[in-house]
Amino acid sequence: MTTTLKIDFVSDVSCPWCAVGLGALEHALARIGDAVQADLHFQPFELNPDMAPEGQDISEHIAQKYGSTPEQMAQSRETIRQRGAEVGFEFRMADARRIYNTFDAHRLLHWAEEEGSGLQPALKKRLLKAYFTEGRNPSDPAVLVRLAADVGLDAARAEEILDGDKYAAEVRARERYYRQHGISAVPAVVINDRHLISGGQPAAVFEQALRQIAAGND
Repeated sequence: MTTTLKIDFVSDVSCPWCAVGLGALEHALARIGDAVQADLHFQPFELNPDMAPEGQDISEHIAQKYGSTPEQMAQSRETIRQRGAEVGFEFRMADARRIYNTFDAHRLLHWAEEEGSGLQPALKKRLLKAYFTEGRNPSDPAVLVRLAADVGLDAARAEEILDGDKYAAEVRARERYYRQHGISAVPAVVINDRHLISGGQPAAVFEQALRQIAAGND
């Protein structure tokens, strides 16, 4: 018997632990197999909503935001690289990288969800790969249009959305909703609007939680 679980994956496309967490969640679902059918939705969260259009050097940003030393940053990058490799995600994180505003990427993800046919998960994974593996700028409209086209979305429509403010109100409303419900860090994985799994957990943690929730028919 298959149990359908609604999964809201609250995350940002510039969050490395979100890439790790998504990979682990997908591995967990693959292990569970037909016992669970995931109704997966990607919800917006901006780590840096006030980031300037030109972005900021990532090492400078992390030092200012968290007070991390170069040695701590290097260790963190290596930990993330290893955890990514465990779930098949390749990080290429160099000191010269920049961090950018991601609001427009979230607008396209909202649109992709409306388009259906698995396009939102495909775009989410494409955005993560573009930023963390390919070093592309997720705030650049031209980059976003190309990435949308890569997963089968209409490039002309993507460009039209980015040229205006379509879905801006919807994205901000979802961001407010999750912040008002206590989400202050990502990834945050909400199951059936009731159960929260925080952080880029290993696949085994996701698997155990999903099995327990499915068994309880929550």
